Parts: sequence; structure tokens; C-alpha cells
Amino acid sequence: MGLIYENITLKNSFDVTNHKRGIINESEIRQIKVLAMVDTGSEMLVINDAMRQELGLEVDGEQPIRLANDFTQVCKYTEPVRVHWKDRSTVTTAVVLDGADEVLLGAIPLEGMNVMVDSASQQLVGVYGDQIMYKIK
Repeated sequence: MGLIYENITLKNSFDVTNHKRGIINESEIRQIKVLAMVDTGSEMLVINDAMRQELGLEVDGEQPIRLANDFTQVCKYTEPVRVHWKDRSTVTTAVVLDGADEVLLGAIPLEGMNVMVDSASQQLVGVYGDQIMYKIK
């Protein structure tokens, strides 16, 4: 399977809430559009510190992260960020990886948006087609 990239929009979740409450205008929502590598081997959304600052996300803490090369590194994680892909969105925290040159879209935000990788077409698709449906048992 090759590398899969998708255009996503990241938004400051608190800004989105403040807009819904009438506190700020829609134009004041801090957001960025990025080309993200879909990485089902990663659990989290991964951004770099410049993106964190541009989105106005505060650091919510630090924790050790195991990288693909089995090296462990202590990384910051952020307050909530809203991830948008096509007509779907989810709210998650992001791991801030120093020196990251691309955004990684991991399994947790993928599940939150109810999408998966279609290995035949090498693209993201809805788990239940175009219908967003979550299983609760």
C-alpha cells in the first residue's frame, strides 16, 4: 500500500465554540488547511509547533511518544483541535512533534470522522459509504 494524502482543515475548537455562542465572528476562527499524510499506524493527529502557534492552541501537557523507529520522545500535546475532512469533522488533541515536516492523520481522528482507508482505491472513504453512522453497543 502506498502513501495516502488528504486535504484537511484544522480549526481551534474553542474558537468554533465561541463563534457558535456569538462571541467572535466566523472570520476570527483560527484555522489552517493542510495536506496530511494518512497514517493508520499512528494513533494521534501530529502537527508541528508552528502550526500549534498559528492555530492558537495552548499546550495541555507532555507525554512520552514512541516513534516509528522505536525511539521514545517526550512531546507536547494540545488542547482540542477540530479536524475537518469533506463533510466530516471530529475534535481531538494533537501531538506536537518538533521538526515534523508534515501533518499525520492517525487512527483516533480517522475513527472520530467515521472514515477508513480503502486499500483498492488508495483513498479515505466513509466506513458506511456516504452515511455517517456510529456503532454504539
